[in-house]
Amino acid sequence: MPGRIEDYALIGDCETAALCSKGGSVDWLCWPRFDSGACFASLLGTPDNGCWKLAPADGVTRVARHYRDNTLILETDFETQDGAITLVDFMPLRDRHSHLVRLMQGKRGKVRVKMELTIRFDYGRSVPWVTRLEDGARRAIAGPDMLALRTPAPLRGENLTTISEFTVGEGETVPFVLSYGASHGPVPPAIDAERALARTEKYWHKWAGSCTYHGPWDEAVCRSLITLKALTYLPTGGIVAAPTTSLPEKPGGVRNWDYRFCWLRDATFTLLALMHAGYYHEAQEWQNWLLRAIAGSAEQVQIMYGVAGERHLGEWEVPWLAGYQGASPVRVGNAAFGQQQLDIYGELADALHQAREGKLPKNEPAIDLQRTLLEHLEHVWQEPDQGMWEVRGPRRRFTHSKVMAWVAFDRTIKSAEKFGLKAPLEHWRAVRRQIHDDVCRHGFDRDLGSFVQSYGSKNLDASLLLIPLVGFLPPSDPRVRGTIEKIERDLLCDGLVQRYNTGTAGDGLPPGEGAFLACSFWLADNYVLQRRKIEAEKLFEKLLKLRNDVGLLAEEYDPESGRLLGNFPLAFSHVALVNTALNIGRQLGPAGQRAKRDSSGAQPDR
Repeated sequence: MPGRIEDYALIGDCETAALCSKGGSVDWLCWPRFDSGACFASLLGTPDNGCWKLAPADGVTRVARHYRDNTLILETDFETQDGAITLVDFMPLRDRHSHLVRLMQGKRGKVRVKMELTIRFDYGRSVPWVTRLEDGARRAIAGPDMLALRTPAPLRGENLTTISEFTVGEGETVPFVLSYGASHGPVPPAIDAERALARTEKYWHKWAGSCTYHGPWDEAVCRSLITLKALTYLPTGGIVAAPTTSLPEKPGGVRNWDYRFCWLRDATFTLLALMHAGYYHEAQEWQNWLLRAIAGSAEQVQIMYGVAGERHLGEWEVPWLAGYQGASPVRVGNAAFGQQQLDIYGELADALHQAREGKLPKNEPAIDLQRTLLEHLEHVWQEPDQGMWEVRGPRRRFTHSKVMAWVAFDRTIKSAEKFGLKAPLEHWRAVRRQIHDDVCRHGFDRDLGSFVQSYGSKNLDASLLLIPLVGFLPPSDPRVRGTIEKIERDLLCDGLVQRYNTGTAGDGLPPGEGAFLACSFWLADNYVLQRRKIEAEKLFEKLLKLRNDVGLLAEEYDPESGRLLGNFPLAFSHVALVNTALNIGRQLGPAGQRAKRDSSGAQPDR
């Protein structure tokens, strides 16, 4: 990806994803192949390692782009001195094969267009063998992969690149279809590009029309939900954190991770965002994926899995790729899959409880599994771990991890009480009380007047914003207010929240990163719970302005350069956007639902 992160737009078919630049090139393309534990295999990388450019051959005087209303169909309008053309990029929903369709439409005058397709499989390393088929298609094969390009435009080969040059007049359309298949199978069949466009538009309009959110931020919420749907792996219901790897959290830095996996930590936030927006089918599929992924021994539960529940996600580096604008190493896989992170037990218990509250279909195995997880957590909750930010430094007793251990017992107890589940309630209540007392005793620093990142530390952490959001303490508690005030003083950068101070936190990596966007949404959620609605709306509007021109967010934002940072687009950022819009606009949004007190109104285990 040679351009700025914010210069890209996402297209996909709920199994495949591609990033399209403003200049008309597809610079990152991921097909649904499981490669050494990674959920997708990259086939295109940079101009040197593969890309597909389709744009005017002569100088462009103006370029603008947008998604067709409530769809994942991207339109890029080019104007030149000779006329105007529109490039339509989309992927129809899969049957047996994935297809990337590009339509060059003439709008005014006559415009010369040049197409260059450089295919490199295996993360840019493998040059394929390209042959011409009887129907005129070009087939590229290397190892297990095959691509077929079909177009009525003239094609020629030059320097290991497929090239086409043609002219588009007003009212004319020149289609290009790139189809993927296994190299040992038949060539993917041809499709009618115009009919595929109509079907794809109809599908997205129908899907977006199911949204139950209606408020001042309709467009932003709908775009975020469509993005989440695009990051869903349709066959299993799993949702990847992002379709990319190694987009840096600091320009030129080493905080470069592979996010093409499904994190358990996102479970409750994602479930609530989908249910509150009316997407119960997707919420149920996500819940079912969770249960399948973690099935088995409680001691072997991981923090993340592949889209089908794959467990071995071994991390390795790609030395032949220079990395995004020089940021290296480029990583495939994620070594954090083997870390101990105790907060995931709370996320799982909360997600299963919220699913019951949301009246998702009853799942008996979930009840037995929840008991087993709680029995295991009872024996390990006091241990140190790597925390929700997956630090690669020494294990610590992170405050957020202990809070989420409390959530695990709290939500399971509430489910048992409300839905009549058999459980040792008195024993679980005692453990819940023990954890609560432990956190309040060791996780709160009286001198600072704030909770801290880990027991005995003086460092702050944005994860502490979740304390009232998950109901551990009420928003009115002076310890909560003190923590928010301290975070506002010490972790804000241009009004945005940083995860923690990377220069003093000892996370095992060089310091420096942008503001973490989800954390800034959490601060807005806290403002809602504290009835500071004007401040919540002001911060929310500020965050909305950080989206790129087509409404997408990355993981982080650099206030100094005004650039998006990290993997893109990030599901967690868009989930947070949806939840905050719901929190501001509804009396009991996702934050209020998670933070609900007992029916008596009492604070449990105070």
